[in-house]
Amino acid sequence: MGSAGGVITEEQLQLARRIGRRIAERGCVIVTGACPGLPHAAVLGAHEAGGASLGVSPARSREEHVGVFESPLDPYTAIVFTGSGLMGRETHNIHSSDLVVFVGGRSGTLGEFAIAYDEGKLIGVLRNSGGISNDFDYIAKLVEKQTGAMLIEDDDPERLVDTCLDRWVSEARPTSVALAAQAEYAGTAVTDGARG
Repeated sequence: MGSAGGVITEEQLQLARRIGRRIAERGCVIVTGACPGLPHAAVLGAHEAGGASLGVSPARSREEHVGVFESPLDPYTAIVFTGSGLMGRETHNIHSSDLVVFVGGRSGTLGEFAIAYDEGKLIGVLRNSGGISNDFDYIAKLVEKQTGAMLIEDDDPERLVDTCLDRWVSEARPTSVALAAQAEYAGTAVTDGARG
């Protein structure tokens, strides 16, 4: 999760791309808001590594997604058109994710963080990546609410993804994803240290 617009540096785009690439290398599907900016850079990284991506669009249709929200269609594996608008889309986005990784961000990213924190998600934060993400640790302390959420921070994209996935597996946190029945019954739900 991260900024779709505003001032985004080339360095931030590369950091997001590295996050997406590592998510794919670990055998996971990346879920984003199907928007431009940092989320799209992460999807490009996942695509380069041969990974799958799910876009959760605020639009009601493909036409609205491209024409009104000016958002990309490629290289997503699939896009869900929620019709929920920008704020409503955030809930779908977070609920569809087993863990949430943040880089940069503005008000929309803050909304996604609030949902992820309240839902008790495992949250990865790329330190020093700019934007609101730099303040999430402080915001969590201000909230003074125990939700079961866990914040993991790192300034290295690959190490952040690895630490988050390893922690998610070791704690046997619940999954938002249903595997194909054959994989579940065959006991292959865990691959390369990450569950499906």
